[in-house]
Amino acid sequence: MAVHFIGAGQMSEAIIRALIAKGTYDSQAISISDIDADRVALLNERYALDARSRDETLPEADLVVIGVRPQDDLIGVTKLISAQAAPEAVAVSIVAGVTIDRWNSLLEGPRAVVRIIPNTLTDTGLGYSAAVLNEYAREEQVDAFINGFGKVVYIDEALIDAFTGVAVAGPNYIYYFYESMVDAGVLAGLPRELVKQAVLENLVGAAKMLTLSGKHPRQLLDINNSPAGVGMHGLYELNNSDFAAGLQRSVLAAVKRTTELAGK
Repeated sequence: MAVHFIGAGQMSEAIIRALIAKGTYDSQAISISDIDADRVALLNERYALDARSRDETLPEADLVVIGVRPQDDLIGVTKLISAQAAPEAVAVSIVAGVTIDRWNSLLEGPRAVVRIIPNTLTDTGLGYSAAVLNEYAREEQVDAFINGFGKVVYIDEALIDAFTGVAVAGPNYIYYFYESMVDAGVLAGLPRELVKQAVLENLVGAAKMLTLSGKHPRQLLDINNSPAGVGMHGLYELNNSDFAAGLQRSVLAAVKRTTELAGK
């Protein structure tokens, strides 16, 4: 399958990099176009993409990924797709806030449309992206593509904003927690490089324990904490800090902002 990206921004590049690294797509099966010719030339050279003109590559594409900004010329982009893309080509949107109904109205005639909220962990092969299909699209048309830069969950579009606030913004909270734990270790007197290694190993190990054990986090907490022990005293202070409620407020703020941007 051939894929053409309209828009050469950071998210498009991250997806391209992951698709090639994982071997999901040969680099010559990927092409890209953008109003910034220098950016296109850079990505063509960096990833050895199909560097033919858009007029040559777009009509051959099985997937047309729309990677422009929501404030860009969406009408012009969709007119281009309608004029040059094959009727059976799937339009794949990674544009924030633009709904399936909006794409259906912009694209002329019946066309398979998939709206994706991509995760930001593309280089790891982990992290869930959410996908919404219109009435003409099927999962098998995009499943390999999306799984090429992570994992995918197909959901109702009404859940998109909540998913974005929790799953897509989620790594931000993990990074912040990691940074705070490292600083706490330094505050306690440990060398920064040592505590960075220890905290990162705990993050990876704790995630693996949750996966392998199948236990509820509270069960693992009970196993990990003896009566009046060190860990229990630490958890007591964490409970007093309003940590859980603060995290929940952060997620809800992210969901609210996502909804605001979609409204614009």
